[in-house]
Amino acid sequence: MGDPESRPTAGQRLGAQESMGISTLEPGQRPPSMPPGRHVSIKVQMLDETEEVFEVSQRAPGKILFDLVCTHLNLIEGDYFGLEYQDHRKMTVWLDLLKPIMKQLGRPKHTVLRFVVKFFPPDHAQLLEELTRYLFALQIKQDLAAGRLTCNDSSAALLVSHIVQSEIGDFDEAQNRQHLRKNKYIPDQDILVDKINEFHRKHVGQTPAESDYQLLEIARRLEMYGIRLHPAKDREGTKLNLSVAHTGILVFQGHTKINAFNWSKVRKLSFKRKRFLIKLRPDLNQSNYQDTLEFLMGSRDCCKVFWKICVEYHAFFRLFEEPKPKPKPVLFSRGSSFRFSGRTQKQVIDYVRDSEFKKIPFERKHSKIQSNLSLSPQPSERRPEVPKQVSITSASCTFGDQPDSPAKTSRLPKDTGFVEDTAGQQPHHTPSSRRSPREGQSAEQAEEEPDAVGQGKGQQLSGKRQSEHLSTGSMTNSPRLSETSMNSQGTLATQKQILSPGLSPDARQPSPLTSPLLNDAGCVRTDDEDEVRRKRFPTDKAYFIAKELLTTERTYLKDLEVITMSFQNAIGKDEAMPESLRNVIFSNFDPLYKFHTGFLKEVEQRLALWEGRSNAHIKGDYQRIGDVMLKNIQGIKQLTSHLQKHSEVLLELERASRASRKLEVLCRDFEMQKVCYLPLNIFFLRPLHRLMHYKQILERLCKHYPPTHVDFRDSRAALADISEMAAQLHGTMIKMENFQKLLELKKDLIGIENLVIPGREFIRLGCLSKLSGKGLQQRMFFLFNDVLLYTSRGMTASNQFKVHGQLPLYGMTIRDSEEEWGVPHSFTLFGQRQTVVVAASCASEMEKWIDDIKMAIDLAEKCNGPSSDLLATSPPENKSPEDSTLDQESEDDLSASRTSLERQAPHRGNTTVHVCWHRNTSVSMIDFSIAVENQLSGNLLRKFKNSNGWQKLWVVFTNFSLFFYKSYQDDYPLASLPLLGYSVTIPSGSENIHKDYVFKLHFKSHVYYFRSESEYTFERWMEVIRSATSSASRARILNRKDSHPY
Repeated sequence: MGDPESRPTAGQRLGAQESMGISTLEPGQRPPSMPPGRHVSIKVQMLDETEEVFEVSQRAPGKILFDLVCTHLNLIEGDYFGLEYQDHRKMTVWLDLLKPIMKQLGRPKHTVLRFVVKFFPPDHAQLLEELTRYLFALQIKQDLAAGRLTCNDSSAALLVSHIVQSEIGDFDEAQNRQHLRKNKYIPDQDILVDKINEFHRKHVGQTPAESDYQLLEIARRLEMYGIRLHPAKDREGTKLNLSVAHTGILVFQGHTKINAFNWSKVRKLSFKRKRFLIKLRPDLNQSNYQDTLEFLMGSRDCCKVFWKICVEYHAFFRLFEEPKPKPKPVLFSRGSSFRFSGRTQKQVIDYVRDSEFKKIPFERKHSKIQSNLSLSPQPSERRPEVPKQVSITSASCTFGDQPDSPAKTSRLPKDTGFVEDTAGQQPHHTPSSRRSPREGQSAEQAEEEPDAVGQGKGQQLSGKRQSEHLSTGSMTNSPRLSETSMNSQGTLATQKQILSPGLSPDARQPSPLTSPLLNDAGCVRTDDEDEVRRKRFPTDKAYFIAKELLTTERTYLKDLEVITMSFQNAIGKDEAMPESLRNVIFSNFDPLYKFHTGFLKEVEQRLALWEGRSNAHIKGDYQRIGDVMLKNIQGIKQLTSHLQKHSEVLLELERASRASRKLEVLCRDFEMQKVCYLPLNIFFLRPLHRLMHYKQILERLCKHYPPTHVDFRDSRAALADISEMAAQLHGTMIKMENFQKLLELKKDLIGIENLVIPGREFIRLGCLSKLSGKGLQQRMFFLFNDVLLYTSRGMTASNQFKVHGQLPLYGMTIRDSEEEWGVPHSFTLFGQRQTVVVAASCASEMEKWIDDIKMAIDLAEKCNGPSSDLLATSPPENKSPEDSTLDQESEDDLSASRTSLERQAPHRGNTTVHVCWHRNTSVSMIDFSIAVENQLSGNLLRKFKNSNGWQKLWVVFTNFSLFFYKSYQDDYPLASLPLLGYSVTIPSGSENIHKDYVFKLHFKSHVYYFRSESEYTFERWMEVIRSATSSASRARILNRKDSHPY
């Protein structure tokens, strides 16, 4: 295995504390890295049934061996696993990681240790690595075959069908029967072959990773999931079995659970000789309360083995951090000194989410459809600056669309920087000659952050940066852009010639994220050129205000093309679209597109004259923009009738989609295309939003000009005209924004009906931790003016959020609960039917939630808004919604998991809801409105923390995200960076950024520098990004109250 000191151990990769594993040492002591001495060979059987031999020193503690196993597997989440073996008494025990191996094994040459799952979490979504989920799936497979995981025939057949799908791929009857004859997955498999095949037929297209995910989703619902039985007797001599789980101590009779003692009810666990004792907390509601329960086990050793695993389970799942060991007594010690020492589950999850690891392939031993895309993390001292791409040819490379999709082959970290590849490096095409988005696009195996949102449609991957050696294949043919083609917008033809070679459907292009444009190695140094340009071009603030008009108008015209060109080509001619809907959309958008095409040309001509690029001898009359604005705003006024009908467009499209399943599917498929980089409904509201942008630009212009300026009069007249139009359409825009947000949330939620009804208004969404019997659990809350919904992310291919319950606001009260529960930033919601305790991530989040909930309660009291039940299936009142999910399994429940991929349509993973979930934050409707007002676009230079040069990109800010393009002429973005949770600051002197107008974006360890061309553009970018990274103040909310529906 090589020298263990030559590479980091699993504990070192996790940033382990000084004491790891099971500690019986005094404080301050720790095991040595590898003691000197003669080495011995120790056999370890892996979960895939292979056997590995490891060389360790005779003096080495168990942790050395465990680290070698984790390093061999490249396993980051090793804390869930352990090494077990049979001791000389034929008892199965766990290897103590702090004690010397030789003292435990006795005869290591004749002992085979088994690497198995030790701690079974309640939700497999808490396992962030695909490798970890694969190992858990192998454990489930072993438990099924050994008869430990008992269940009914339907459940067993369904579980086996997912295992078979992961091993041989899509259903083929002859192949299936042959495979099942050779492999026995469950004891009575022969009588269930037909049922297994029936289920397997329905898994078409499911990748091995997705099959693992579904397997774990079904298994975790079973009563015997993760259960290891320890024989015992009660006081009457009745034979029982004891077990431990994340919830507490369980009592079984045979394989039937007859009692459970939650950790919250247990005061102390102890053992005395053969007796295992559970001391309970007083329960005033029970008249026959017993203080201590006693169970008789086979021997003292049996008691101690079970007591140890109980102590470890309690600490791992219930504690936030490792418990401190007690000081060693001076004279006499009483009782065991055993304490859990190591990372708790919370520490593991937090560390893995916040850390960055390279990915390297891992082998699925039993899978015939394996590929080199199954990746496990490997620590990286210096991560690549951008995502790398891997060419995909294997049949198993069908990926899900969402950040947490089980189909992904790389792990789900919390946040990195740029997201995934979203477009092939294809040249710009005019709308009439635009190719299908599938033509010539890259293989799209770039990586994304789980909270960040890639624009790839249908083939997204999540994870941190992949290892560079996996990327070399796709970079060999990567075209190199010349400096001229990179930095001059006037050499587009040259760019086309450079980018076009090698384009064919069979040989896909390399990812643009591996091109010189977006990686440091090929980054173009533009410092000197930009300095010359700054000195040559105007420096007047009015020029940069006019340039903002130009850059945002270019983006606006591209957004109109999404409807007038892309949407019309994809759906407009389909028979599923009613003629009335087709007319109302294109009769209103085509005139707008034609008008703004001409407007953009006028603005471009005026800026060219202003900059002196043509007719340089004529300047004075052209160094203004107010006259162009006045002329065209008067033209926009004549289109007011079209703008007023935009509300009809959204309503008509929603009605038609409800009436026609085919149209709904067409719209959903279009939304998955790269060109539709935002939710489709937002594009229909763009013309109304654009009026607000014109108004803000003119306000800044009038504020800058003195009254005597030649452009002041025209600018003020244009401002008066646009303000009048904006006031007329403001009410319509506010209603449509709320309607659009409800439609978007409807796609994000499952288990809910009639969300979009008249009178309902969205107020806030975001993450809160809900206190339950299992402890604090992350939940997504949605606040409306009549109800508060709480959800968790569903275990479906679409990653939608499943509604667990609703809290009507009428009659609700709210109270601070930090002192009562001892949980920071917690508060209690007292509803008429249910009481819920929740905790925010910080004090400011808690304040926002409390303020908005109080405001919503006041609104509900005043207007007695809609009171109809929202949930499609509401649990009984005497049972909490979450408890209802713990009921004994049924075939219906399991089939729901099985058919989730069939029933749930593909769904975008880049919604604001998913970003809030991963970054544990919230946004309000006010924040959405402000984000709409603060759109911006233009060229920026970008630099990574560890790179040397600056890269020129066209950047668009909208919808709380930055979208990155090669140039403004591109049809869709290369990548995106959601800004929720990020901070924007100015670099300090120690960062050695010796340039003007630079701002810094950072979130945890992720840092980006952006450089603008002037003081005005620098201030504008800082302003709009701050609007996305921090919620609106309460004062701003109150100031907008008159104009907002709530």
